[in-house]
Amino acid sequence: MSRIALWTGGSTPERDVALAGAAQVAPALRALGHEVAVVDTVDGPLDEAGEARLFAARVEVEPPGPAALAALRAREDLPRWARAAPTAGADLVFLVLHGDQGEGGSVQGLLDLAGLRYTGSGMLASAIAMDKAVSKRLLRDAGLPQSDWVEADAGGEVAAAEVERLGLPVVVKPSNGGSSVGVSIVREGGALPAALALARAVDPRVLVEAYLPGREFSVGVLGDRALGVGEILPAHDFFDYECKYTPGMCREVFPAEIPDETTERMRELALATHRLLGLRDFSRVDFRLDADGTPCVLEANTLPGMTRTSLLPQSAAVHGLDFRALCGEICRLALAR
Repeated sequence: MSRIALWTGGSTPERDVALAGAAQVAPALRALGHEVAVVDTVDGPLDEAGEARLFAARVEVEPPGPAALAALRAREDLPRWARAAPTAGADLVFLVLHGDQGEGGSVQGLLDLAGLRYTGSGMLASAIAMDKAVSKRLLRDAGLPQSDWVEADAGGEVAAAEVERLGLPVVVKPSNGGSSVGVSIVREGGALPAALALARAVDPRVLVEAYLPGREFSVGVLGDRALGVGEILPAHDFFDYECKYTPGMCREVFPAEIPDETTERMRELALATHRLLGLRDFSRVDFRLDADGTPCVLEANTLPGMTRTSLLPQSAAVHGLDFRALCGEICRLALAR
């Protein structure tokens, strides 16, 4: 049995998503015999009543707005929670956090300085994977297939010639962020300024990518092996925040109903991406097919969703790992370091 501090919540637009995952990870770890203390990175260690209250909340159709996030950040004191019990005496910090402050390397760097073991990728790998502009350059240099793209200039603008080169439609997204917050598909040029402004509200750096018209897939990685391939079938024209977290807005098919060679190609690419970015323990790599049916890497997620119906647990189930076993394996990998 290990003493585990489960860090969750956070002050990013994906706070509710993190809490939904922690509400299922905590009982799974306890069922495995671990002593689990839940720590909200905004308000600190939770007693039983506080845990029940936070875990009862549901993921809303829209993420928290700027005012709500500012209030959360004003209360957040990560160094304090790293020094205080129960984190300071834990054998392991299990991270169920999302967004730039949870996955972008800052939390990981703090825990490194505190000498604490934690689940998932380290500070540098987390920062690289979170920064889409950096990770896409690494993917490009390694020859891994992806959509063509351009980064907006310092003023948040993209030259008309670049948009013409990419060809409409294009996908506009923040360079740092998750859960499709701030992401838009632009189908006509007049909509581009509003899409750039929406993305810049999440992160000052913005990417504009060529739109890939094919089917969308996801592959989990655990340790040094790729898991099952699943297809994502959202109700909208892309896998946006509402489709990800609203029941009935998306259908996910695990294992995907595709030829074996396509399955194996995506599993190979997922593992290659995981290794290239220096990730560890677990990740989830997302794909979309281009017009010719070639799998292209969209991005790698270093702390993917951890509810029982999230994509990583479904990917693990294809290979015979139920949710409890998946949580246990993540702990084992982290404790082995």
